Amino acid sequence: MTAKRDNRARRAKKTRYKLIDSGIENRLQVYKTNSHIYAQILDSGSKVIVSASTLDADIRKGLGNGGNVIAAAKIGSQIALKAKEKGLEKVAFDRSGFKYHGRIKALAEAAREAGLKF
Repeated sequence: MTAKRDNRARRAKKTRYKLIDSGIENRLQVYKTNSHIYAQILDSGSKVIVSASTLDADIRKGLGNGGNVIAAAKIGSQIALKAKEKGLEKVAFDRSGFKYHGRIKALAEAAREAGLKF
């Protein structure tokens, strides 16, 4: 593995341990590739409650490119709406070791604006 991947894995592991210590049962996990962004809310047992990604057919229609800030913001608002439908209001934000800027930041801010609390 490369040093870049090792650093991301180390940050992800450290973040997950902090989330476990926080006591919040549900976590919003984010993963990104160059082409797409994925978000899912997991319970304490790592079971997926709701998910959204740029691969979803209804979201894909309005997007030209799934790997930009606009797409990330759309996914953030979509995941927050789905979470509210399931009765979830508070989650822990798991950025999977990615730095908090760009698409990750856009997704988080859009989820907060849609009513999800971190």
